[in-house]
Amino acid sequence: MTERIVVVGAALLDDGRLLAARRSAPPELADRWELPGGKVEPGETPEAALVRELREELGVDAETVARVPGEWPLKSPYVLQVWTARLRPGSAGPEPLQDHDALRWLGPGELWDVAWLDQDVPAVREVAARSWSGHAPARDADPC
Repeated sequence: MTERIVVVGAALLDDGRLLAARRSAPPELADRWELPGGKVEPGETPEAALVRELREELGVDAETVARVPGEWPLKSPYVLQVWTARLRPGSAGPEPLQDHDALRWLGPGELWDVAWLDQDVPAVREVAARSWSGHAPARDADPC
């Protein structure tokens, strides 16, 4: 049996908005949007991995807040786990440094204005339901 590998995603929230990051690589994911994050390295906690990934990918100093309930399958053996996170006081604003070419802060009414990666859609729905108490429009259809 293959051991699963955890990929962490950040629901980075600021002033009632969620940060979306547009992939620039690999080619099959380019131009689609995701919750930023990455793989948990051996011996690393998911929370520490998320803080590290946000520093590497976006140049920010962030902290995790809470795990979003659920776990979403990616390409085997990977699974996605998501944490809400926030910028630490004094942190620089996010910049697309690694694997991304654009960032966008999305309010509740803008959440589905971007083409999310298929595997991120269920996590984004869960984050929206918890962060905006149903004030964000639901996205029942498949992503663009």
